[in-house]
Amino acid sequence: MKQASFSFLLFLLISSFYSTTTLAQAPAASPKSPAKPSPSVPSLPQSPSSDSSDSSSDDIIRILRKAKSFSVLIRLLKTTQLINQINSELITTKSGGLTIFAPADSAFSQLKAGFLNSLDDNQKIELLQFHVLPNYVSSSNFDSLTNPVRTLAGDNPTRLQFNVTAYGNSVNISTGVTNTTVTGVVYSDKQLAIYQVDKVLLPLDFFQPKPPAPAPAIAEAPKADKDASSSGDDGKVGTAKHSSDAISLKNIGRRTFVSLAVAAVVAVAGM
Repeated sequence: MKQASFSFLLFLLISSFYSTTTLAQAPAASPKSPAKPSPSVPSLPQSPSSDSSDSSSDDIIRILRKAKSFSVLIRLLKTTQLINQINSELITTKSGGLTIFAPADSAFSQLKAGFLNSLDDNQKIELLQFHVLPNYVSSSNFDSLTNPVRTLAGDNPTRLQFNVTAYGNSVNISTGVTNTTVTGVVYSDKQLAIYQVDKVLLPLDFFQPKPPAPAPAIAEAPKADKDASSSGDDGKVGTAKHSSDAISLKNIGRRTFVSLAVAAVVAVAGM
């Protein structure tokens, strides 16, 4: 009986020892890390060329060509030579970066027929500059912009309105003429962002009436010529006066001759 009680006590001691050891070795539960706040503007749909691993931000034409839907934009960038300025700014300016809103070929096809051909070279450059921001804006940072947003064309609110509204999954752009939506990311790194838009961004400046051209100034005749003209007129008047006097004297002489002739005839008849 004593042996059974001793065995039972020994069992309890051993069980208690193993339980304490297991609890001591159990890892402490790690505190949960706070959830990261979601960006106010979620990432936009990615286009085929949005992977920047094999692209260079120094060659925008190559990036657009890889996307295969920006042939009109590429042609305009080349013919206006604005692409040289943009690439140069990316190479020499490494602080602010650039953001480009790229209309696809389908966006240009929505323009009125002949619209691009109606623009002169300066207007085409302004149109392209109106699609470029002089700083880098990530897809989750559009809500930090202050309207009107400055573009390479300027920020005059009466001529170059460029307002960005970001909410939910949408980024909308309004220019006073065009309302459009950012539809995807063409390319993005820490220096350059290219976003596709479904319409060409038209500046209000193109549709405002132009001020009338100033009337040409009427040139006054030189003073010397005027004096000469007056002298000439005086000379003509003097000449006419002399001619009139000569005629009068001639008439007087003729009447005197006739009178003398008649007196002579009368005298002869009286003899």
